[in-house]
Amino acid sequence: MMKTPKSKSRSHQPSANETSDLRPINPNAAGIDIGSEFHWVSVPKDRASESVRRFGCYTADLYALADWLALCGVKTVAMESTGVYWIALFQILETKGFEVKLVNAHHVKTLPGRKTDILDCQWLQQLHSYGLLSGSFRPEDQICVLRSYIRHRDNLIKSAYVHIQRMQKALTQMNVQLHKVVNDITGTTGMAIIRAIVEGERNPQILAAKKHHRAKRSQAEIAAALNGDYRSEHIFVLQQELQLYDVYQTQIAACDRQIQEC
Repeated sequence: MMKTPKSKSRSHQPSANETSDLRPINPNAAGIDIGSEFHWVSVPKDRASESVRRFGCYTADLYALADWLALCGVKTVAMESTGVYWIALFQILETKGFEVKLVNAHHVKTLPGRKTDILDCQWLQQLHSYGLLSGSFRPEDQICVLRSYIRHRDNLIKSAYVHIQRMQKALTQMNVQLHKVVNDITGTTGMAIIRAIVEGERNPQILAAKKHHRAKRSQAEIAAALNGDYRSEHIFVLQQELQLYDVYQTQIAACDRQIQEC
């Protein structure tokens, strides 16, 4: 007969050496909940009588925050990326020698295990102490400076484009079909003609004579397109939009010099 194997009388119990507590890998971690008016900061409970404090958003408050973290023995900080409010504090903490991690708010919210009565800054501090947060990429400071200039230049170009559209609209309302005979109304030929119109010239032949020698269309074709209804209200709009366009071109040139210097 086949013998049935004997079952163990009791299940295996792990010994003390086989078990271990989950220990923080960042014992000197802090968490900061960034806001537009106040920043809430949490440090390990054994570092201060009040492990959670609120600081204002003024620069003096940010330095006071950094000093308190240093007093509490904090070495590394996690904060959520909220709008642009984190930038000033991030930079101050970095200059003070802290390791700063900018974490994704969505990533933090999807992590399980949060208690309902815990503050955002406390939850950040707890997660960061156990090494459960990864920081977003932030380039070195010199690249950040260059990136700020380039982003500003992009905004200037977009703003200038709005005034190009309005110049085009004013010309169309006067039935001046400049865009049909030049590739770009802000090119050499287009701007020479627009400036002459703003200065008071209305003769299509004289306006067409201002074309660049490399322009594809003939002077006669350009003159035909410039025979329009030059109403004063549209000329006024064209003049103002041209002035605003020139302002942005000046600012873009200044930004280009700053980028080159950087």
